[in-house]
Amino acid sequence: MSVGAAVRRVRAYGGQFLLLAVLTLVVTLLISGVPRLVNRLAEQGLRAQLNSEPAARRDISYTTSVESATSRRTAMGDAAERFDALAAEMPPPVRSAVTERWYSVETAAARVVGPDLAARNLLVDMGLRAMPDIQGASTLVEGAWPSETYVPDRPIEVALDVDVAGKLNLRAGSQLRIGNTDDKGRLTDGAPLVVTGLFRPVDRANGIWDGLPQLLRIVEPQGDGQPFVIVGVVAQSPLNKRAAEGWPIQSNWRYRLGVDRIDARELDQLIDGLQVMQRNQPTGLTLTQGADVPLRAFAAQINAVRTLLAVIAAGVLATLAGLIVLAAGLAIRRRRSEFALLRARGGGATAGARRSLAESVLVVPVAAVLGWWLGTLVPGAPDPTTPYVIGVTVLVTLALPLATLAVPAGGAGRRDLIRVRPSARRLTVEVSLLLLAGLAAVLLRRRGLTLGEVDPLLVSVPVLLAIAAAVLALRAYPWPLLLVSRLAARTRGSVAFLGTARAGRAAVAAPLVVVVLAIGTAAFCAVVAAGVDASRERAAAQIVPADAVIRGERFAPDTVDELGRLPGVQAVTPVLYEDDERFASDEVGTDAFIEQTDVLLIDGSGLDTVARESEVDLPVPAALRTAAPGSGPLPAIVSPAVAADLTKAGLDDSAFISVQGQRYEFRVAGTQDRFPLLAASASRFVILPWQALPTRTTIPVPTSLLIAGDSLDAEALRVAGDQGQERYQRDGTVTGRERMIGVTVDTRADVRRDLGEGGANGVLAFGFVAGAVGGTVLGLLAIAFTVLAGARARGQVLSRLRTLGLSRRQWRGLLLVELTPLVAVSVLTGALVGAVLPLLLNPVLGLSAFTSGVPVRVAFEPSLVAAVLALGAVALGFAVAVEALNNRRLRLGEVLRLGEES
Repeated sequence: MSVGAAVRRVRAYGGQFLLLAVLTLVVTLLISGVPRLVNRLAEQGLRAQLNSEPAARRDISYTTSVESATSRRTAMGDAAERFDALAAEMPPPVRSAVTERWYSVETAAARVVGPDLAARNLLVDMGLRAMPDIQGASTLVEGAWPSETYVPDRPIEVALDVDVAGKLNLRAGSQLRIGNTDDKGRLTDGAPLVVTGLFRPVDRANGIWDGLPQLLRIVEPQGDGQPFVIVGVVAQSPLNKRAAEGWPIQSNWRYRLGVDRIDARELDQLIDGLQVMQRNQPTGLTLTQGADVPLRAFAAQINAVRTLLAVIAAGVLATLAGLIVLAAGLAIRRRRSEFALLRARGGGATAGARRSLAESVLVVPVAAVLGWWLGTLVPGAPDPTTPYVIGVTVLVTLALPLATLAVPAGGAGRRDLIRVRPSARRLTVEVSLLLLAGLAAVLLRRRGLTLGEVDPLLVSVPVLLAIAAAVLALRAYPWPLLLVSRLAARTRGSVAFLGTARAGRAAVAAPLVVVVLAIGTAAFCAVVAAGVDASRERAAAQIVPADAVIRGERFAPDTVDELGRLPGVQAVTPVLYEDDERFASDEVGTDAFIEQTDVLLIDGSGLDTVARESEVDLPVPAALRTAAPGSGPLPAIVSPAVAADLTKAGLDDSAFISVQGQRYEFRVAGTQDRFPLLAASASRFVILPWQALPTRTTIPVPTSLLIAGDSLDAEALRVAGDQGQERYQRDGTVTGRERMIGVTVDTRADVRRDLGEGGANGVLAFGFVAGAVGGTVLGLLAIAFTVLAGARARGQVLSRLRTLGLSRRQWRGLLLVELTPLVAVSVLTGALVGAVLPLLLNPVLGLSAFTSGVPVRVAFEPSLVAAVLALGAVALGFAVAVEALNNRRLRLGEVLRLGEES
């Protein structure tokens, strides 16, 4: 069998081999290119999430306690030696991610006094810090840097940030004294200190300035009579001398993880490394790090989305495999007479297969290599996909020879007859498929999916269920058509009768399965995407059950009225939240020995009004909404865990809880798993109705404010909230006049946008879009194969009917009647599979990572019906167009003369 002969046959059947090559190219392109694209989107999402966090969140800090170190001759030398040792002890994934690192030694803050400070009556404490490389990160504005040479009896030389110095009336040359104070705040053992220079940072975002307390900021007083706290820069030698003299010092080592050094594919190893460091802290050191929080959040998202992508990929690749089988079968059917003649001339049983193999080897590997190469051009980190590409190439290469072996030795038989009783072989295969699909579904619900990992059996559940649904549809498909055909036989005209009769006898087994797979994958993506979007809306309503919420420490009572006068504000209601409160069994405060809980005080009717004005679907429990002042315990909504504890303690009818120092009696009026304004992870809470509280001298003070309105100005809300806190502080209620933290303003629209952006949402959106669009396109292509599979038989029938006087209009009607049931069954079965699959898979996909912990619920979407009808219409029009083009190519007038068989 010469290569030239194989080449000539490939050229003769160029269209069929081109189709097989294109399908091979698409499969290998997806296998090699999609992982790269997913990795690129994951890297972009991880970088966006980490960059949205404060840079200091990525710091790994070791600190010693503040203690005297008289035994140390060189405190800075010891710190430098341990600096490298701590880095060497890090787990490799963590060590490789570190890009910047700093260390410092500083003295405890001590009182400083001097004429320049006294001129403005300033009370200041100063810490002295020595840090290498600080001169390279700053520019000297005035004076000189502290000298590295230690001279006895010489004042301590210090450099300050120019802005810090200006706010405290200090300058280069300012003479100060530093030391301890007595009970009256007077300096007892001060040492002379001089400000030798003022500097300005080259880049304020440089991580060298992020050490706490910061060099570039003044720590404001915590209350009346409290000092400002600043940090000055000293040289290493003087600090070593002070440490040797017994001054209390603290060493700090900081290592910053670089955003570009963190690989999204190795997050689990990095998180495990951070856990190991947390468990194995060196003796005498305190480890502080917050990098694991955003990394864990992103890892949860990426693991969930990779599992979802595996499910979608299983459906898409199974559809492509089915298309390849259909393409091979269609190619062999067109050459059936050739292989029958080869056998008639003495060829062996495998002669045709060897011929097909030689032809396939000329086409498939070239297409596979081209697809693999195109996939490598996709930007992104590669995955080890080469073995899969090789395996797919081998399987596709064998598809044509195997299809040749399946050709009956005696030539073609009739394919338009329906057997009432299927063969034992077919019945065994179909029953086995149904049992396998059922078993896989049971295993999926019992075992679940390990997020981030691919279990071939469990991930293939959607494919098995789609095939099982297609098998059932095949079984049920002919019977309604036979009934309709009998009814049509009693009517006038032949179009309806012939169309339904031919539709009922059509051999559509393999094509129908492929169409169901494709449409099922597309519908699955659409339904899950709609469920995630709706769940994000619910999550945003849980976080902000209004148009906006102002969160602070405590607000003056008149803040509600002040906010109500702002433009666009329609309703305001106060909220009080306190965490870790204890239960009491009586009014005097006897401990009920029940675990602490969170307490939320809210006006139920006000919450209902704000939610309604904000158009938030938030059913407020009637116990909260209708509660009114009166005697007896307050009706409370509690979490199931709290309800169980109260019942166990015999306190479900009457218990006491403390709120801002006031004890309130309540009874359990209902339970809820979640409640707005509380974290999704909150499992212990008590909700009390504010409007029903008994009248007392001390009234509750809100900590948050819910606002409903149109076109709200977030900055105006923030200013009003800060002013409300300042008014509360000026009233003298706060002990020590402590300075309050500024309020935060969150709008529901911003929360909803944040839930849908950042993190791994780009990968999730890609999966949904790729699955929906790819499934739809492949479904249409499978319908085209379905049409082409029976095109020659229909061509002969139409040619005969045209010779008997069938008009062109009747021919179009006959074609439409014959193809409509096929397309309708395929699309509807696929859509049904896609709508049912989320109900089975949603609990194990972990998609709540994209909805702030709110469980994703999938439900019937009315828009899905419209989408299915539109897709069915498009598919039917596409099928008719394919048939028309094929008939035009075949030239129906020549079909009978050529004697082409079906």
